[in-house]
Amino acid sequence: MYIANQESLEAFARRAMRSSVLAVDTEFLREKTYYAKLCLLQLATDDETVIVDPFEVEDLRVLAPVLEDGSVVKLFHAGGQDLEILLREVGTLPRPLFDTQVAAALLGHTQQIGYAALVHAECGVTLKKIDSFTDWSRRPLSDSQLEYAADDVAYLPRMYERMRAKLVELGRLSWLDRDFEDMADPARYAANERERYRRLKRVSQLSRRQLAAAREVAAWRELEAQRRDVPRKWVLTDEQIVEACKREARSIDELFMVRGMSDRLSTKDARTVVSLVSSALDAPPSAWPEPDRCGKNEPNVDAELDLMCALVRLRAKQNGVAFPTLASHDDLARVARGYREGIDVLRGWRRSLVGEELLRLLEGRIALSLSDGEIKVTEV
Repeated sequence: MYIANQESLEAFARRAMRSSVLAVDTEFLREKTYYAKLCLLQLATDDETVIVDPFEVEDLRVLAPVLEDGSVVKLFHAGGQDLEILLREVGTLPRPLFDTQVAAALLGHTQQIGYAALVHAECGVTLKKIDSFTDWSRRPLSDSQLEYAADDVAYLPRMYERMRAKLVELGRLSWLDRDFEDMADPARYAANERERYRRLKRVSQLSRRQLAAAREVAAWRELEAQRRDVPRKWVLTDEQIVEACKREARSIDELFMVRGMSDRLSTKDARTVVSLVSSALDAPPSAWPEPDRCGKNEPNVDAELDLMCALVRLRAKQNGVAFPTLASHDDLARVARGYREGIDVLRGWRRSLVGEELLRLLEGRIALSLSDGEIKVTEV
């Protein structure tokens, strides 16, 4: 069913309140905007699948009651961007929710398994891929495009039932509670322009003093991109910010020595950027940010990491969990260097499965050995 008016959307929202599940997916474009441009919203309940045209309906906020209804489980696959769009377009985040990609990692599938691959594995259905690179903003949409869009939610209820049953059988359903709570936390989708500099490409080339300048320029770029609703790189590229801060550009002439900078910035904006750079460079060292990643002065932990990876690999194999889902390399490196806060492998089910053992391994309380080609864990 194709919904292209407000009355039909409101009627569907009322029907969805009687369903046990609501599968959700979106089609959007982001190549020319800062904010994702929603082009289609696909929804499926226990007994119907609809495609909502956001260009035709007046207000998507009528979906808020069903998204917030605790008796209706909202289903997603790799739903991070879908949730961000719902928060912006509907004004709320769904609860409770279930993400089939997250759950799949606890059932022996590879981490970040694609929707089509999971549908094939769980339902035995091979989905068509012909319309995967469609420009969803164009109208009218063809029958094959609408079928492709509908397929993105049509199988989620069936997969949810199968996967949920397996998780219950394994005693793992509650393992996902924290993951799904985090996904439904609005703070996860709040843009913090003051932290954006940490994600700049090649930012590790900068000194702490230069990093202070990069923080200010990256924050300005973030707000400017939001204001114009254009991609960040259309304002300034990561490389241009890093190069300008590395040069410690205090004048427009110095700033425009960076390749392409004069083509992107007006004179007014250039004055703003050099003012931000100068102020940051002149700030006291106490105002400089700390590097995000482990510095060169921190101890080498290659030996510890080798042992930790062996232990994680063992527990992942024994429990049918994808290695990266159980523990990322960055998390293991942080644990090896003594960090204990804000690390996924030391929280919830991951801590129970391997996190506690990792700490005991680093403390020398357990040892790893080989016996008949198998890794053995023994108390020391």
